[in-house]
Amino acid sequence: MVRPCPSVGPRGRLRAWPGARELAPSLRARPARCRRLLPRGGAAPAGGGAEAGPGGGPGCAGGAATKAGDMTDNIPLQPVRQKKRMDSRPRAGCGEWLRCCGGGEPRPRTVWLGHPEKRDQRYPRNVINNQKYNFFTFLPGVLFNQFKYFFNLYFLLLACSQFVPEMRLGALYTYWVPLGFVLAVTIIREAVEEIRCYMRDKEVNSQVYSRLTARGTVKVKSSSIQVGDLIIVEKNQRVPADMIFLRTSEKNGSCFLRTDQLDGETDWKLRLPVACTQRLPTAADLLQIRSHVYAEEPNIDIHNFVGTFTREDSDPPVSESLSIENALWAGTVSASGTVVGVVLYTGRELRSVMNTSNPRSKIGLFDLEVNCLTKILFAALVVVSLVMVALQHFAGRWYLQIIRFLLLFSNIIPISLRVNLDMGKIVYSWVIRRDSKIPGTVVRSSTIPEQLGRISYLLTDKTGTLTQNEMVFKRLHLGTVAYGLDSMDEVQSHIFSIYTQQPQDPPAQKGSAPTTKVRRTMSSRVHEAVKAIALCHNVTPVYESNGVTDQAEAEKQYEDSCRVYQASSPDEVALVQWTDSVGLALVGRDQSCMQLRTPGDQILNFTILQLFPFTYESKRMGVIVRDESTGEITFYMKGADVVMAGVVQYNDWLEEECGNMAREGLRVLVVAKKSLAEEQYQDFEARYVQAKLSVHDRSLKVATVIESLEMEMELLCLTGVEDQLQADVRPTLETLRNAGIKVWMLTGDKLETATCTAKNAHLVTRNQDIHIFRLVTNRGEAHLELNAFRRKHDCALVISGDSLEVCLKYYEYEFMELACQCPAVVCCRCAPTQKAQIVRLLQERTGRLTCAVGDGGNDVSMIQESDCGVGVEGKAVFSSVFYFASVPLYQGFLIIGYSTIYTMFPVFSLVLDKDVKSEVAMLYPELYKDLLKGRPLSYKTFLIWVLISIYQGSTIMYGALLLFESEFVHIVAISFTSLILTELLMVALTIQTWHWLMTVAELLSLACYIASLVFLHEFIDVYFIATLSFLWKVSVITLVSCLPLYVLKYLRRRFSPPSYSKLTS
Repeated sequence: MVRPCPSVGPRGRLRAWPGARELAPSLRARPARCRRLLPRGGAAPAGGGAEAGPGGGPGCAGGAATKAGDMTDNIPLQPVRQKKRMDSRPRAGCGEWLRCCGGGEPRPRTVWLGHPEKRDQRYPRNVINNQKYNFFTFLPGVLFNQFKYFFNLYFLLLACSQFVPEMRLGALYTYWVPLGFVLAVTIIREAVEEIRCYMRDKEVNSQVYSRLTARGTVKVKSSSIQVGDLIIVEKNQRVPADMIFLRTSEKNGSCFLRTDQLDGETDWKLRLPVACTQRLPTAADLLQIRSHVYAEEPNIDIHNFVGTFTREDSDPPVSESLSIENALWAGTVSASGTVVGVVLYTGRELRSVMNTSNPRSKIGLFDLEVNCLTKILFAALVVVSLVMVALQHFAGRWYLQIIRFLLLFSNIIPISLRVNLDMGKIVYSWVIRRDSKIPGTVVRSSTIPEQLGRISYLLTDKTGTLTQNEMVFKRLHLGTVAYGLDSMDEVQSHIFSIYTQQPQDPPAQKGSAPTTKVRRTMSSRVHEAVKAIALCHNVTPVYESNGVTDQAEAEKQYEDSCRVYQASSPDEVALVQWTDSVGLALVGRDQSCMQLRTPGDQILNFTILQLFPFTYESKRMGVIVRDESTGEITFYMKGADVVMAGVVQYNDWLEEECGNMAREGLRVLVVAKKSLAEEQYQDFEARYVQAKLSVHDRSLKVATVIESLEMEMELLCLTGVEDQLQADVRPTLETLRNAGIKVWMLTGDKLETATCTAKNAHLVTRNQDIHIFRLVTNRGEAHLELNAFRRKHDCALVISGDSLEVCLKYYEYEFMELACQCPAVVCCRCAPTQKAQIVRLLQERTGRLTCAVGDGGNDVSMIQESDCGVGVEGKAVFSSVFYFASVPLYQGFLIIGYSTIYTMFPVFSLVLDKDVKSEVAMLYPELYKDLLKGRPLSYKTFLIWVLISIYQGSTIMYGALLLFESEFVHIVAISFTSLILTELLMVALTIQTWHWLMTVAELLSLACYIASLVFLHEFIDVYFIATLSFLWKVSVITLVSCLPLYVLKYLRRRFSPPSYSKLTS
C-alpha cells in the first residue's frame, strides 16, 4: 500500500545546455542541444560546456566526437532536441523560484555558530508546506483547474448565457443546479485533501527540538529554527534542517544516519563531527568560541558538500575543510547517540525540498478523451446550427439565431455525464478503500481511480516497496561443503570444538582414524571463515540500557540483551549477527581495536592497523588486524566476485558457485585472507603513508599500494545474504508482466544490490539476459555503449544514475527508444529528481500512462510526476466505462428530471458492471491488455454511439409523426415517454453482469417517472397517456428503436465474441 503525500518546493529542473557542432566523417556539422541536471546557480556541468575541444564547439569535447565518428560499427544516433512539454505547470528552476519569492539569487553564506542575528542575507523560514493552494488562491485555483478544460467551460458558458434575455430558453435552475452540484463536489473534495495535507504539515512543523543558547537549552519548534542555531538531535529523531555536524555523544566520535527517506539507500551513512568542536569539553562551550562556517550556495546535490569551518579566537586561527561526511541533511534520522549541529539551510533551501517537485492537479486520461469528444460534438452542433440558419437564408439577426440553435441543441452534450463521471470516481475510490484484500488502503486523490485500468509502465522503488529491508544470512560455502539455514548447528559445533578442545588432545590422537583428522581440518576451515567474517566489516556494537542494567555496566560486562549492532550497511549487520549466533560474537569496537567473545566466554583482542572501506568503484573492503594474543598480522578482505576472482589463488569452484547463489537471488560476497610478516607490513605501511601524502593523483597512488597486497590471497568462503521480499512480490510481478505492464525499478541503492533484488523478485526472469550498462562519462563512451546495447535482444537493462545522466544529456531519444523495448529496466543510484525525470520522459516518448509506487520521501517527486501516483501494491483495478446518450431539449423540470431522477440511477449503476469476476481477472492477467487499447472510448466506438443516437432520435420523432398524426399536440408526452423507456432499455443492453442494485435502479427510475406525471400536468396530459392506444403505440416505437440493437448485440456475441466471453462461459 502506498500513501504518498505531495511535497512542494523548488525543484531541480532539466535545463538546456548548448551543445557543440560535431565534425563527424562524411557528415555535415549540425547543432546539438544537451540536457542534464545542473547544480543550482547555473554552474556549467563538469567536463562540458565551458570549453571546446578540437573540432568542437562550446559544450562538447571534440576528441570524443571524433572517436564516435570513427567507429566501424557506427549506428547513427541523433543529438537531443528540445521538446516542448504540454503541461500547464511552471518549469522554473530553483534560482527563478527564489528570485520571485524575494529570496534573491542563491549564493554562498557565512554562518556564525549560535548567532543567527549575524546573517549576511535573508533566509527563508524553516516551514514545510506541501499544499497546492493557500487561503486566497484556493477558490480561484480550483475553479481555474476545472474550467481550463473545454468540457466544463462549455457548461459554464451555457449557464451564463441564460442571464441574457434574448438567449434564455428556460428557468435558470435548469442550467445552474447541475453545474453547481458538480462544482460543489469538486470544491469539497479539494478542500478535504488540502485540510489533510495541512494537518500533516502542521505535525512536522510542530516537532520540538532543543536549541543551545547563552541561557542554556530551550525547546523550539521545527518551524522556528533559524540559520545559525545550534540544534540538538536525539537518537531516532528526524534532522529538522540542513546542518553541519559539530559534536556527538558517541565515544567513537562519529554517528550513523538513516537516509532512506532522502536518497532511498538502505545503507546507514557514517558522519564525522568537526574535529575542533568535538574536542571541546562540553556542548555549551560551542557558544564560548568565536567560529563560523562558510558554506556553498543551496543546491540539489545530496551527495556532495563544500564548506570550511574556521575558529578565529585560537592562535593561530584554525580552519578545517568540510565535506559530505560532516553534513546532516534534513529528513535523515540520527541512528546513534545525540548529535549537535549548526543550521546552514532552512525551508525551501533544504536539499530534500529542492529535490521534490511542485504538486500538480492530475487529470485522468478518460477525462481528456471525454474532453476531446466534447469538442467534436460541439463542432457538430455548430455545423447543424449553421445549416438551420442557412435554411432560413440568414434572414434577420442570423448571428443571434445561430446562438439560439446552439442552445437548443446543447443537451446533445449532457451535463449528466459530468455528474455521473464524478460520482462514479467517488464510488471507485470508496470500493478501493473498502477492498478486504488490501485493508488500510487510503485513496488521497479521488479524481483518477480509473487510471489504474490503463497503466502501461509501473515504476517502483526497491527498499520498503519490493523488499522489507531485512537481511537474512542464508548460505556459507567453503568450496567442498555448503551450510544453509537448516545446518547452522553444524557450524556452531565446529566453532565450539575449536575453542573448547584441550591442549593435550592433538598428541593423544596421533593414531586416530583419518576421519578425525578430516573433521578437525573442516573445523579449522569453518573457524577461519567465521573469524574472517567477524573481523572484516565496519560494524560497531552499541550497548543501551534496558531498564534493568545500567548502560555503562552493560558495556563493561558486554551484556547480550543490551547490545545492538550499527553499520552503514544492513548486509554487514546480518553477517555479524550470524557470527554471533554461531558462537563468535563481536562485543566491542572503537577506532583502533576490536573484541570478540568465544563460546567459552574468552575475550579475543585485535588491533585495527588499517581499514580500507567499501567504495562503489572498488567493490570490496579490507582490514589489517593484529591478534594481541599471538602477534599475528592478517589482511582480511571481502567483496564482489567480479573483483575478488582476480585476487584469490586459483580454484575451480568460485565462479560456478557464485553463479548458482546469484541465481537464487542471494547477495554474494567472497571472503579471503593473507597472513603478513612484520617486515612485510612495515614496508606496506611506509608506502601507504607516503601515498596518502601525495598531492597529485593521490587516489590512484593509494589504490596502487593497496593492490600490492591483494595478490594470491587465500580463498576462505562465500557468503549469501538475502533481502527479504515483501509478501507476494513474485506472483504480483508475474501477474503484471502477463498483463502487458512493464515494470521499471528505480532505486538509490547500489548496482549489485539492485541487480540481486531484481533477480530475487523475478523482475528479471530466469531465461532473460541482463545487460549491465557500464559507467560512461562522456559522449563517445555513451555512443559505444548504446551501440553495444542495441545489439542485444529481449534483454533486461541495469544502469546507474551517473550513466543515465550522460545518456540523457547526449542521446535522450535513442536511449529511451531502446529502454522502452526492454522487458524490464533497473536504474540504480538514482537521485529523487532523476526518478521524476524518467517518469516524465516515459510519458513524453511513449504517450502511455505511468504509475509510480514508492514508500519514502525520495519517491515523492516520482509519485507526483506519474499519471497515477496513488497505487495499491500488487493489485490492478479494472475500471468500467461510463455510458452516455444524446437528448433532445425539453422545458423546465423535464430536462432536470431526465438528467437526474429519471435516468441517473440506471446509468450510475453501471459502476457495478463487470466483464469478468475479479478472481478470473487475477487468474488471467492478459485480459488487462484489452484495457490498454482504449477501445471502449475510441473514436470508432464514439462514432457508433453517435449513429445509434441519430437512429433512435429519428425513430422516436418519425414514429410519433406516423402513429400520432391527429394528436400531434401531445408530441412532448409521446417522445419523452419513448425516450425514457429507450434509455432504460439501452442501459440494460450495455450491462454484462447483472447486479441486484441495477434492477432496483431500473425499476426505481421507471417508478419515479410514473409518479411524477401527477405533477407534470403543465407538459403532459395524464388522461391522454392512460389510453390503451397510447400505450401500445409507444411500445411499438420503443421496440423499433431498441430491438435491432439487441439483435445486433446477439449476432456479435454469437459470431464475434469478446476474448473474455470464453472465460465467463
